[in-house]
Amino acid sequence: MQKQNFTEAIEEIVALDRRYDAEAYSFVREGLDFTVKMLKKSAHGAPEHRHVSGQELLEGLRRYALEQFGPMTKTVLDYWGIRQCADFGELVFNMVEKGVLGKTDKDSREDFKSGYDFEEAFVRPYRPTKRPAARRSHRAHRPGNENTRRPHKPLAPGSETLSSGSN
Repeated sequence: MQKQNFTEAIEEIVALDRRYDAEAYSFVREGLDFTVKMLKKSAHGAPEHRHVSGQELLEGLRRYALEQFGPMTKTVLDYWGIRQCADFGELVFNMVEKGVLGKTDKDSREDFKSGYDFEEAFVRPYRPTKRPAARRSHRAHRPGNENTRRPHKPLAPGSETLSSGSN
């Protein structure tokens, strides 16, 4: 029996489970690769192949999504049908059931349910931070202090216009 390629497997999954766009599966697969590289960098010489836990994958997917889509991350994920961390688990286990990804006996969909809040993870990093209120200058106009300003010199007759328009 010939091994099925990724695209064919995803087409079959999407035909059976229409909750998620095919692009969501590609994103999770790319996010897994990103996570493996991220973990290798942080482990400094760890073994070549090692299992990625659900929580590690969630963090890798969060970072990868922000890197790829920036402030549009939540919008893109929502368009693909991904609205919470549990959706990442559903995508992963759909691919596991199709033989696209592997798992250990300890892995389950539950591993993805205690992840992060999408608003906090994908929107908050791009919200403007509140600046402290600007201090008023000692020269600032304060209501009720109109008479404390220096008096203006009276204008010469006929000098009320600033420009004759022929500048």
